[in-house]
Amino acid sequence: MAQTTPVHPVDEVPPVRQLAAFGLQHVLAMYAGAVAVPLIVGGAMKLSPADLAYLITADLLVCGIATLIQCVGFWRFGVRLPIMQGCTFAAVSPMVLIGTTGGGLPAIYGSVIVAGLAIMLLAPVFGKLLRFFPPLVTGTVILIIGLSLLPVAGNWVAGGVGSADFGAPKNVALALFVLAVVLGVQRFAPAFLSRIAVLIGIVVGLAVAIPFGFTDFGGVGDADWVGISTPFHFGAPTFEFSAIVSMLVVALVTMTETTGDLIAVGEMTDRGIEPRSLADGLRADGLSTVLGGVFNTFPYTAYAQNVGLVGMTRVRSRWVVATAGGILVVLGLLPKLGAVVAAVPAPVLGGAGLVMFGTVAASGLRTLTQVDFKGNNNLTVVAVSVAMGVLPVGVPTIYAKFPDWFQTVMNSGISAGCLTAIVLNLLFNHLPSKAGSVAPEAGGLPGGGVEEGVEKPREEIV
Repeated sequence: MAQTTPVHPVDEVPPVRQLAAFGLQHVLAMYAGAVAVPLIVGGAMKLSPADLAYLITADLLVCGIATLIQCVGFWRFGVRLPIMQGCTFAAVSPMVLIGTTGGGLPAIYGSVIVAGLAIMLLAPVFGKLLRFFPPLVTGTVILIIGLSLLPVAGNWVAGGVGSADFGAPKNVALALFVLAVVLGVQRFAPAFLSRIAVLIGIVVGLAVAIPFGFTDFGGVGDADWVGISTPFHFGAPTFEFSAIVSMLVVALVTMTETTGDLIAVGEMTDRGIEPRSLADGLRADGLSTVLGGVFNTFPYTAYAQNVGLVGMTRVRSRWVVATAGGILVVLGLLPKLGAVVAAVPAPVLGGAGLVMFGTVAASGLRTLTQVDFKGNNNLTVVAVSVAMGVLPVGVPTIYAKFPDWFQTVMNSGISAGCLTAIVLNLLFNHLPSKAGSVAPEAGGLPGGGVEEGVEKPREEIV
């Protein structure tokens, strides 16, 4: 019999039963973040409850379409890895400013469309910059992504930002219970169940939360059965110069963040990112952002919380995340189902989030074990980059008195840390070193100090 070519784990198609369970797990991991952006922007603009509901269903629909483009791909669009797409938080502040200073939603959508087109045009340029992302930089960025997400999980554990009982012991207790269930299933359950440990933890946590009054399903009855987002529902887009400039800055930030996420998933799945695949992934981001502007939602990027889920479950199939995209499309077309998912209490998500986001940080540490720290300045690169990445997370108002464009870039711990790592790597490892500053026999690197991993093919490093 002729031997068949082995299928890479990324391209494997699990049975339908597993696809549904794994896909739902990804949806639950990102749902709260996905609906947060339209809630924040719409709330700041004082939109009616009906308009807020419309923004959420439109967002879920385009989230699903964007995820399908990224995972399944067509032509030169899509990285074809298990990447979940969602609205970027980097755009929240600029969009609130645009929407509340006279431009309204049409001005937001005009700037979003232009930003999406710019991302598609710049994608090949970013692809050529991949050589400046050796394991030193990628490991640092992945570590920062995980650390930046942990406060999100912490807020969920406490009950969710703005909740009346924020920080109540019962919230923390429920989150820790979910965490214990997740760890217990992962440790003692059979292989298949251990891979859906997060889903089991959320379901068990929800079952416990209902009788104790943690959640309210009242919104399910009020939601419509069917809702379809039509193009330019809030009016034809307008193109204002200041709005476009601020959104172009956001585009650069999201491209930087997406690059880090794509590289992280590439290393977790043993399918290294190449310049062409990086450009394809960023191009899909741009197309999704254009669709967001047309279908009444916002800019899109890869979601880091789902990167952590891939690392934790070790389920590497892109078809699992594509199934999650299909579920999001259904939720976007059936608002009543979306309301059911939205009823999951924040502490339940927080317990699962502690594991997922911590896994991202741990994956960054694992990547950094490939880096040589002897006789060079690589430790300084990591130290300063992590510090700059964690700074806006720990002190959110540190850049409050800086210009808006600066805040857009530096208020995101991921983009701040990523830019710092790239610049310091260039400074210490690509520029010619001082004569006699590092001796090769002392563990240093001759000829400019390029760290191990910059010039070698990425496959050899991994």
